[in-house]
This record gives sequence, structure tokens and C-alpha cells, in this order.
Amino acid sequence: MVRIPIQGKITGLIIFILLFSFFALGIALTGNYLQTRESELRDRAILTARTVAELPGVPGELASSGSVTKEAVEAVEELRVINGADYIVILNMNRIRLTHPINSQIGKVSEGEDEGPAFAEHAYVSRGKGEAGTMIRAFVPIMDASHNQVGVVIAGYKLPEIVDMLLSVKKEIFIATGIALFIALWGAYMMARDIKRQMFQLEPHEIAQLVIERTEAFNAMHEGIIAIDRDEQITIFNHKAKEMLGISGEVIGRRIRDVLPDTYLPEILMLDRPILNKQLHISDRVIVSNRIPIRVKNVAVGAIAIFQDRTQVTKLAEELTGVKAFVSALRVQNHEHMNKLHTIAGLIQLGNREKALEYVFQVSEEQEELTRFLTKNIRDDSVSGLLLSKVSRGKELGVQVTIDRNSSLHTFPPHMDHHDFVLILGNLIENAFDSFEDPKEDNEVYVSIQQTSDIVSLLVEDNGSGIKEEDQPFIFKQGFSTKAYTERGIGLHLVSEITAKGSGRIHIESAPGEGTTFSLVFPMKPKKDRGTEM
Repeated sequence: MVRIPIQGKITGLIIFILLFSFFALGIALTGNYLQTRESELRDRAILTARTVAELPGVPGELASSGSVTKEAVEAVEELRVINGADYIVILNMNRIRLTHPINSQIGKVSEGEDEGPAFAEHAYVSRGKGEAGTMIRAFVPIMDASHNQVGVVIAGYKLPEIVDMLLSVKKEIFIATGIALFIALWGAYMMARDIKRQMFQLEPHEIAQLVIERTEAFNAMHEGIIAIDRDEQITIFNHKAKEMLGISGEVIGRRIRDVLPDTYLPEILMLDRPILNKQLHISDRVIVSNRIPIRVKNVAVGAIAIFQDRTQVTKLAEELTGVKAFVSALRVQNHEHMNKLHTIAGLIQLGNREKALEYVFQVSEEQEELTRFLTKNIRDDSVSGLLLSKVSRGKELGVQVTIDRNSSLHTFPPHMDHHDFVLILGNLIENAFDSFEDPKEDNEVYVSIQQTSDIVSLLVEDNGSGIKEEDQPFIFKQGFSTKAYTERGIGLHLVSEITAKGSGRIHIESAPGEGTTFSLVFPMKPKKDRGTEM
């Protein structure tokens, strides 16, 4: 299939439009010219006929003899030539032609159908088609001195044909058409060049192919993509985005607010800056969204949202975190049991068997009491195992970890599970351990979990070094840390993200040198998902 370049198409289109315009304009001008010409011929014909009817001697001769002299005929012919009439005919009252351009018609009776009113003293103009073409004929009665009608004058003018009119101005038509075609070709070339420049020198079929390829590429991506223009109309909405947001049907061209009423994508047009790595929770999905303005020549012409489903990755990370927590717990417990075995072995070697037995009973009783409490009040093995390991970890570090004996946890808040609670409690307790810069006897971490039918509250309190007031607004920001270690500044950020996921609130009380209290409250009743924050 032969493809015509866009320049050729534009040139051909402009020439066609130009010729069509010429044709339409020619028809309009021709019609107007014919109307004007007919009006002029009517006026001229009636004037010529009146002039002949008033020639000196003509009325008297017709009144006396019913004919005209040769001199009068010559005078009428002279007037015909001067006024450009095609013919002038004088009829007597018997309708006999006294003058006529064809000599053979002189003396014959005229039988024209439109002559009747003229013999009743009426002057008028008629239009009729004859052998020579369309004629304009003026009829004027000839009156004698007594104001009696003695004859009729007929002045005829031929109405020009369209072909004749065009041939009369063919030179002007050729010149105007040539100039117009030259201007059209030059304009077509300039327009085509500008259009091709705007289309990056691509032909229409190449642009269509790019659009198809772009659409299919977007639909094949595993990331959801939504784009809008400056009028907030959707230009891109791929299949993955529809799947994540539960949208069906064609949405391209619709306003984004009509499809996603609570969308935050148009705010990018107002802010004119990107919002990156925004974590969202849509139903049971964990979504990471990046919203970026689309700029052309440094002007925002739209906005695009790219979001990824991180649900599986998050689950794997949480599983890995849980495994690490249990491995750490096993290591701490192993180390603690080894210390206890060494203590028992030392007492036996010293011969203090009663003290060794007493020590065994004491350790067993403490461990069994804590285990019984956690098993009864904390109905999740992952959270119970974490708390048990942190108690052992605290002993290893010289920190007393106290778990409120009124604590209870039976079910998790909406959109949360044991992975979330393990991450929150694990990070808060580890931060509490890090807050003890200098070892002392009264280092303590207090943990409480309270649950009612309406809320679940978590409390982690320490008497460590505390958080400076100027640092408190930044502690949940990813990468921020007061510790001089690498790979820090993540734990509290995760706590903040999980709290937002569960629609919870965080309250902090801290004073340097006195300690820190983290209090988190989660509602037990589900809230509406913010599933359109795209």
C-alpha cells in the first residue's frame, strides 16, 4: 500500500478546498452578476423603448398613415446601435411590424404572447427565452398628440450566458487562479512543515502506530498507570490500574473526578511538584504511589500516577522479619539458658546443692508464670513469642522488661495482622533498648497492650535518654536517626506507616534524660478505604 506523505495530503487538501471555494464563489458571483445585469438591461430596455416612442414624427406618421418613413427607420437603427439593443421593433395598432432587424419580418403581423398589455397603454418589461437565447424585452405604447395610442415599441436585449460571461473575463480568471494556487501551495508547504515539526517529523500512520504500541505497552506493564491532561481528562488508564481500583469500561477522555471522586491526582497540577513513594492501602493491597507532573517546555500540561502493588513483597518482608525475630529470640534464650546452666553447675560443684535446686525452682517459676500469662492473655503466638524474646533480650542487656499483667489481645484491628504488631512492638522495644546509653541498675522498659470492643492500645515506655524536642517532628521520617550507625532511620518510619494503615494514632511524650513513652491507639471498627488516592 502506497502511503502519501502528510505534506502531499495537506497540499492536495488545500488545493481541493481552494478549487471548491472558487467554484462555490464563482456560482455565487455569477448568479449575482446575472441578477445585476438583468436589472441593468431592464432599465436600459425601458429607457430605449421610451426614447423611440417619443422620436419626433413617429407618433404623427403612425396616426396618419399607420407606418413610418425611411428616415424614422434609420433614426431607430441609430438609437439601437447607440444603446446596444439587440433589436427595436415598432408595431402599429394592427400589430404589423414596421421595423425589424430581419428585413423579411417587416410587414408581418407579430404574434407574441406577452404583447397584449402593451396595446392597452401599459409600459412593462418581460423576460422570455427565444431562439437567440434569453431576452429582456421592454414594451412602451406610442401615443399621439391627442394622447391616443397609435402603436407599440419593443426594445430587446439578450441576457448574457454564463459561458459568454466567463469567456469575457477568462484572462482575469487565469491570473487570479494562478496567484491563488501559488499562495495555496506556499501556504500548504509552510503549514505542512510546521505540522511535521510539531509531530516530530512523523507521518500520521507512524503516529497511529506509536499510539497503538504505547497503549499496548502500558497495558502490558505490572504497574498501574493513570495520566490526566491540564483539563483533568484521563489520557492513560491501563488494565493494571483498572484491576487495582476495580474500574471497568472505557474511561479515556472522561474527567478523573467522575471516575475516581476522591482522587488526589489533580493536586499535582496545582502543586507542580512530584509526590514520591506514597504508601496507600486499598482493600487488602499495599500500594506504593508516585505522582509526577508532566511538563512540556517547563510548563505542566498534565500529571501521571504510577503505582505498584507491594502486597506480596510486604508479606514476604513481614515473614522474613518474623523469622528474624524468632531466630533472635531463640539465640537470646539459648544464651540465657547457658548462663543458667553454668550457674547451676557452679553451685553443684561448690557443694551448694540446695541453693542450686532453689535457683532451678525460682527460674522455672518465673519463666512458667510469664509463659502462662502470655498464653492466656495474648492470643497470638507471634506476638507472645516476640514479648518473651524481648524479656530475655532485656535481661541480656541489663534492662528490666516489664509486661503489664492487665494486658490482653484477642483480635487484631481491621487491615492489620500479627506481622504488623510484631513490627510495631519489636521496633519500639528495640528503640527503647537503644535509649539506654549508660548501664545502670534501674534501666526499665514497660509494655502494655489493652483491648476493648472499640480500640486496641499499645504502650511502650522507657526511662532512657529520651528524645530532644527539636528532633521529635522528624523521628518518623524515613532515614532520620539520632544514632551514628548505618542503615538506621527505618524502624519508626515503618511504625508510622503501619499505624496509618490501621487508621491509628501515635502519641509521644519524651524528655531528655527522663525517658520516652509511645502510645498507639487503633480503632476496632473498620473505616472506609481510601482507595482512590491516586
